[in-house]
Amino acid sequence: MAAPSAQDVTRLLQAWSQGNDAALEELLPLVHQELRRLARRYMFGERPGHTLQTTALVNEAYLRLVNYRNVNWQNRAHFFAISAQLMRRILVDYARARGYQKRGGGVTKVTLDEALMRPQEKGHDLVALDDALKALAGIDPRKSKVVELRFFGGLSVEETAEVLKVSPDTVLRDWRLAKAWLARDMRKTGAGGNDA
Repeated sequence: MAAPSAQDVTRLLQAWSQGNDAALEELLPLVHQELRRLARRYMFGERPGHTLQTTALVNEAYLRLVNYRNVNWQNRAHFFAISAQLMRRILVDYARARGYQKRGGGVTKVTLDEALMRPQEKGHDLVALDDALKALAGIDPRKSKVVELRFFGGLSVEETAEVLKVSPDTVLRDWRLAKAWLARDMRKTGAGGNDA
């Protein structure tokens, strides 16, 4: 089966947001593989023996996406950005529910730069990074969103720019500044190692 075009996905997203439930039924098979790829990316970074599996993460994301019916979907990249955000929330909620300490819980510490440059690194402290991103969002929501879209969503600079309706240069600048801010915040709270 050929990969669906971005226009097909966008058309179905817009039809779904306008109340066409059949569009959702047609959309889900088209985006399933990409959602599994996102979920695998997230799960690869989790500790060995994690009880939540890729399929369960995709299914939970599906269940939450159904509640996003009234979103004015811009395009395919916007959909995957929201999906990535939902998966991040699911995993952070799961980690918090399992009683992980706010700043560790036995996971291996890596610097933020290592986490941002190699998101597949096992054991990075997702809860601490989530806390730091929330703090950044309170100061500069767009920079926080850039990190979320690029790091968690796996979007390119161009896709991130498209979702945020800014230039690629703005995304690159926000990315650099956000990384520096998050590194400082995580170092200050002890979550990013000594050389973040």
